[in-house]
Amino acid sequence: MNDHVAPAPRSSFAMAMRVLPKEQREAMFSVYRFCRAVDDIADEPQYSSPAERMSELQRWRVNVDALFAGRCPLELADLGEAVRRYGLRREDFNAVIDGVTMDAADGMRAPDWATLDLYCDRVASAVGRLSVRIFGLGPDSGEALAFHLGRALQLTNILRDVDEDAAMGRLYLPHEALEAAHVASEEPLAAAADPNLPSACMEVAERARRHFEETEPIMAHAPRLAVRAPRLMAAAYRSMLDSMVAHGFAPPRRRAKPSRLRVLGALICYGVI
Repeated sequence: MNDHVAPAPRSSFAMAMRVLPKEQREAMFSVYRFCRAVDDIADEPQYSSPAERMSELQRWRVNVDALFAGRCPLELADLGEAVRRYGLRREDFNAVIDGVTMDAADGMRAPDWATLDLYCDRVASAVGRLSVRIFGLGPDSGEALAFHLGRALQLTNILRDVDEDAAMGRLYLPHEALEAAHVASEEPLAAAADPNLPSACMEVAERARRHFEETEPIMAHAPRLAVRAPRLMAAAYRSMLDSMVAHGFAPPRRRAKPSRLRVLGALICYGVI
């Protein structure tokens, strides 16, 4: 992995990671670089065919297997240290690859709710399961937080990126929500322009909201230091979700950004500054 690949300094992720001690922060950045490298396979034009993308994803599976077999590839050296220090699990890394495979294979067009939930588990909650081990959460509370916060964040991303995804030939809004809203087409660009789309978006927003609410009692009963970063991520993304709901989902849609005031409030309220 490219050691110089890092989240944008002003991104919600980078901001949340700044509150972590150095060892945890470095481990999180190594997980980020892995996820970024794998995710790029589905999006970067250098992979011109599905076969090339699948071949590259398989190379990453082999790398992960080698890491856990004690033959850590040089490009995963920093990740290998995080795996050893925090007991990160092979199945969670493979789940991330499986999630990207869903994108690379068919572009994800109007999946049913069950498929979308599986996708969210792989590309977001699996990352959460890696993260909570680094943060120091116990297995039960950590798994529950990863489940709900991962889904909340990913569904928020899906709503934020409807137009960007449509331009790439993707439509993550679920078939059932589109059908209930009487969206006439599941072709991504046509669906994005459909006047009935906001109703489908609101159904996804409501599910994201419920997942955010499920995280609150989990974090309230967890050690304060272990949930500093998750609280900041939740504050940033919940503010985006609230903003999108308030403005509605009719085109032209503006790309939502986290509320600096809400994030600062979380910093002060939860004692992380």
